[in-house]
Amino acid sequence: MAATLVLGLGNLLLGDDGAGLRLLAELERRRNWGPGIEFIDGGTQGLALLGYLSGRRALLLLDAVALGAPPGTVHLLRTAEIEALGAARATTAHEGSARELLAAARLLGECPAEIVVVGIEPEQVRTGIGLSPVVEQAVHAAVERATTILAQWLAT
Repeated sequence: MAATLVLGLGNLLLGDDGAGLRLLAELERRRNWGPGIEFIDGGTQGLALLGYLSGRRALLLLDAVALGAPPGTVHLLRTAEIEALGAARATTAHEGSARELLAAARLLGECPAEIVVVGIEPEQVRTGIGLSPVVEQAVHAAVERATTILAQWLAT
């Protein structure tokens, strides 16, 4: 099992909710990351993903992140910031939100020591395939931020 998990979340059939999966695909094909990093498309599986977190040193979670910022804003949240948000109920089409998944992992003692969420503020989450133009424009910047995090983790 790889020490680091890169987990993409989202629903490709709901517009900008697919941002995390798009980021996952772009990041994975960017370079050969080696055996220390595993990439998983978590889709909308929610709490069913708990088993993938077990035994990991670090987790990079990619998702659409609705925090009320302007659409297309790239968010980077570290462990303390994620914990401060709490385990709010899902407000998207996911079976459970990323915050619920992390709260459950924490409760079970299965939460990785290092967690970073990279996400893009969605403009529209409704039936339709493809990202809105403003979210599409943010993909490159979000992938750059995720690449930097992974490179730092690989160096340690």
